[in-house]
Amino acid sequence: MRRATYAFAILTFVLGLAVLTAPAHANSRIKDITDVEGVRENQLVGYGLVVGLDGSGDSLRNAAFTRQSLSAMLERFDVNTRDATLNTRNTAAVIVTAHLPPFSTQGTRVDITVSAIGDASSLQGGTLIATPLIGADGQVYAVGQGQVAVGGFAAEGDGASITRGVPTAGRIANGALVEREIAYDIANRSAIRLALRNPDFTTARRTAEAINNYLGSDAARAADPATVVLTRPDYYEGDMVALLSEVELLRVEPDLPARVIIDEATGTIVMGENVRVSTVAIAQGNLTISVTESPVASQPAPFSEGGETVVLPRTNVSVEEDMTQLGLLDEGVSLSDLVDGLNALGVSPRDMIAILQAIAASGALQAEIEVL
Repeated sequence: MRRATYAFAILTFVLGLAVLTAPAHANSRIKDITDVEGVRENQLVGYGLVVGLDGSGDSLRNAAFTRQSLSAMLERFDVNTRDATLNTRNTAAVIVTAHLPPFSTQGTRVDITVSAIGDASSLQGGTLIATPLIGADGQVYAVGQGQVAVGGFAAEGDGASITRGVPTAGRIANGALVEREIAYDIANRSAIRLALRNPDFTTARRTAEAINNYLGSDAARAADPATVVLTRPDYYEGDMVALLSEVELLRVEPDLPARVIIDEATGTIVMGENVRVSTVAIAQGNLTISVTESPVASQPAPFSEGGETVVLPRTNVSVEEDMTQLGLLDEGVSLSDLVDGLNALGVSPRDMIAILQAIAASGALQAEIEVL
């Protein structure tokens, strides 16, 4: 009994060691690297009024569109103000935007964003009046209304003012009610297109192979680096929704080209795992020149006649140069070796950007550099 228990413990340890030492692959689900054709959001936009502001709205003298919109709104309630002089800062004209999720049904609520377009200083405490939200085709798909939640604030006095965030923009959670649905019958389709978020020939081929191996037929094919066409097999009993729910859980190892992303504004560098460097020697040094002005006042001799005080310029120039030895990067080094080699030079991220660009100019960097 003890021997069996001891053998079982050894077997468990060996299996665990094998799992730990096995190579790890960055396999991703198909649903995480592709988008289904037709399943997307739609942008909505509208023009409305925010009322109830505490004197922080538009000036009706400067914002003619706010005055006209306010008069038109009051006329809908049988209030005639065309010949009257309106003088209020409790109203602001705004642009309302929203994203209509796919397959949204009537009665579904979505979030909306409200942004001032006049000279209003803050939308805090305001309420958006019912605003139709239209799509690119000019049709009304939702109606927005509710109290605006503003993250920023503004306060001012006679001699000072303070502003935090953006008080002229806010959000209304679940502030729009969907009135019109966008019809898209995906269940009865016989074929669908999967769009890769990062187009690549190898990734498209692997995606099609994973689907075909799972279904046991040639139901998927890579049409181009960005598209995989999926056809529902004749023997499949479910509809396209059921097929997609099974296929999107399959795992594929994406393949990406060697690329270096550089953001010079922030000094950020992002390198892919496939970045390689040919044999190259690097030397990086800083040259600092300091110029200091120390003017000296020259006084005339005591009791001298016609003497003047003269300011004489005096300049001190010093030059300091860091002594840096050449660093050698071997051919075909991996990403970790490349990072270690650059860090060994003791350079800052901004200097590293210049080094990478110089390596690419010499032809030793086997990757594409993209500067944001």
